[in-house]
Parts: sequence; C-alpha cells; structure tokens
Amino acid sequence: MSEGGLTVLDGTRLRSLNLSLPEHNGAFTGAQLLEIADAKASASLVGLSLPQNLKASALSRVIAGAGDDDVTFRQTEFDSEKASKVLSDYISAIADELKDDPLVVSILDGNSLKIFLEDEDDYAMLAENLFTDMDIEDKGKICKSEIRNALVHMGVEMGIPPFSEFPLLNDILKKHGAEGDEELGQAQFAELLQPVLQETADALTEKHVVIIQNIKVVNGSKLRKLLADEKQFNDVIQRVLQEKKSGKDELGKTELIRSFLEKHGKDLGLPQAESNEAVILLYDVVFSEVESEESDAQAEDEFREYVKDILEKFAEQLEANPIFCDLDN
Repeated sequence: MSEGGLTVLDGTRLRSLNLSLPEHNGAFTGAQLLEIADAKASASLVGLSLPQNLKASALSRVIAGAGDDDVTFRQTEFDSEKASKVLSDYISAIADELKDDPLVVSILDGNSLKIFLEDEDDYAMLAENLFTDMDIEDKGKICKSEIRNALVHMGVEMGIPPFSEFPLLNDILKKHGAEGDEELGQAQFAELLQPVLQETADALTEKHVVIIQNIKVVNGSKLRKLLADEKQFNDVIQRVLQEKKSGKDELGKTELIRSFLEKHGKDLGLPQAESNEAVILLYDVVFSEVESEESDAQAEDEFREYVKDILEKFAEQLEANPIFCDLDN
C-alpha cells in the first residue's frame, strides 16, 4: 500500500509468500530457520532489513506456546515437516505484527533525483536554493566540502539517503572532488553538484535504499483487540463511568464519551485527538453519526452498548481510512 510517496507495509505481502525451504541435509536449527525467514520477509518487503523489535515480537508469538526462550529455540533442531511449520508460523507472526503496527517507509530508487536533473529549470532552482542555505555567512562563496552538507540538507524527502545507510555517498563525493576547503561560487557549486547527484541516482537505481519513517499508522487494529477483550473493554467502561461520577455528570452522555476519548483515546488505539485535521474530521464523523441515532442509554448495560457502538464506528472508520501520525511533531 502506498500513500503520498510513502509505502505502508502492513503484512499483506507476506500472506502470499512462497515458504518452501531450501534443500538441506539433516535437520534445521531454529537459528537457521530465522535466518531463512528473515531473508524471505526482507525480499518481500521491498528489501527492508527487518527492525530488531519486530523480529523479537514475532519470535515471542511463535515460542510463547512452547515455553522455550530465545536461546533454546535457536539451538533446537527441527525435521523438515516441523521446520516448515515453524517457518510458516514465524512469517505469519511478522505479518500479524505489521497488521497491528504497520511500518511506513520511503523507497529511495533514484527517481526523485532524476526528476530534478532532467529539467534544467528545476535543477537550477534546486542548486540555487541549496547554495543559499549553505552560504550561511552570505559571502557568495562556500567550500567544496559543503556539498556533503547540501546532500544531508536534501535528505530523504528529496531522495538522498543518510550517509549511515548509504556509505557509497562518501566514495561519490571523493570521486568528483567534492571535498576540501576550496571555495566555489554558485555556478561552480551547481556544476559540481550535478554529477554527484547523477551518480547517486544511478547507484540508487541499481540498489534501492529503504528508510523507515517515524510515522504511526492508526488503523483500528488495536481498538478491535480491545473490543474483543471483555476485561479490557469493561475496564474502559468503568473509567468512563468514573469520569461521570467525578464531576462531569453535567455533560450529556455523548459529550462525556467524546471528552473521555479525546483525553484517553491514544491508550485505546485511537489517534491523538487534534494531532492533525484528519483526526478532527474522524471524531466529527463518528459523533455526528452517533448523535443522529439519539440513544438514551441510561442504564449501565445500555450505556456499555452505547460506548461499544461508538468504538466500533471508530474502528470501522480507521480500517477504511487509516490515520497517519508524524511522531516527530
């Protein structure tokens, strides 16, 4: 799934993955199976190196029933039949983790850079803006070494991976002499930057770089789990009722529930209230629909069902239209 230049990895691609084991003499160890599974999952997920916390959570799901710990599992040997099941269970666990908490990534493949480079006017404007940003002393001259800072300044949004993720950038800068204290004017800067960007684009075309964005996708999955867990849901009802008793009794039931969810909804699997326009719209849509139904819901059982209906509406809306929350803001 893609959204505005970003790609959302929600586990869907893993559901249809070919899980055949490679030819192997003898049993597979748990460690070997994890290595095989991680490679298959990574290849399916646009080459992403799976985050350690994702792999650990998925493994916990697999070994929870067996009572093994991580070390014991990795040392255990499995025959082909059992190994196939372990492989399948682990990949399914990764898919389930991603369904609950999708990853949002940028795939840097050189295309963004090529768009700038193919249009002379666009490139001239880019180079001018970068030169101005780098020329902090407003001298009309900057050092060659500022080319590195210009790339950092462009960043992932403009198609440049971090140096830590793509160390080939160091070689490209060195190859084109974009180092040292020699000063450049704006035209010289633009002339030197162009081949650096062109070679970076070509290198990314050959080997894409996938960057995980610090974006939370709220898709209703956590909320669905809460609604399916009677104990968790009852705890929520008691918290709402406690708010009612603690001084908010003057509010109507709908206003009371909305106030509670805007304050505590993040703990339940809702996006932070008013974190962006999409969240405000989500609340307005759900509560306008609820208000149109006009349920009295005076008894506690009726009130319980009323709250459940509201949360189910939130879950439906989020499943159809997930909310993207930038965790950096």
